[in-house]
Amino acid sequence: MPHPELSLDDFISRFQLLRPQPTKAALNQRRAAVLIPIVRRDVPGLLLTKRSSQLRKHAGQVAFPGGAVDDSDASLIAAALREAQEEVAIPPESVEILGVLPPVDSVTGFQVTPVVGIIPPDLHYHASVDEVSAVFEMPLAEALRLGRYHPLDIHRRGNSHRVWLSWYQHYFVWGMTAGIIRELALQIGVKP
Repeated sequence: MPHPELSLDDFISRFQLLRPQPTKAALNQRRAAVLIPIVRRDVPGLLLTKRSSQLRKHAGQVAFPGGAVDDSDASLIAAALREAQEEVAIPPESVEILGVLPPVDSVTGFQVTPVVGIIPPDLHYHASVDEVSAVFEMPLAEALRLGRYHPLDIHRRGNSHRVWLSWYQHYFVWGMTAGIIRELALQIGVKP
């Protein structure tokens, strides 16, 4: 069941008051950032993208707007905002930054910092055809429902790695994106 009582104000209060749980330190050295865009509505939404099937890495996967930090980026937050503008035309000045989650390691060798921000409901998204094949919104309460994420343990080169899997409509949400959403749910105190 979704949590209909989770208003945007509740989410913001919980995010700002509850400290992120200690996690293992990210090991990768190359830095990247993604924007977790929360859409300001009576029933808040979570904006996600589906990556172009033409991309070399993570083709066709559901993702947050984001990418590698450039030398021109003043900060991780600036990198996330720049990438969100490049990928889906979210103007950086329209994003109200709430904060960041602890960085996570990607399988492609990046230390990825999730940046949580609130965006207005009336933005007109223009997906970069080179990078994004679809932009969609998922109700935030549904996205943060822990029961929708299912673990898959992968054993590779003697190491065990847990991946989270979920479906929303016809979108398969998994890997780092599902893991980040799940961590956000845990941080704000959503009960399993």
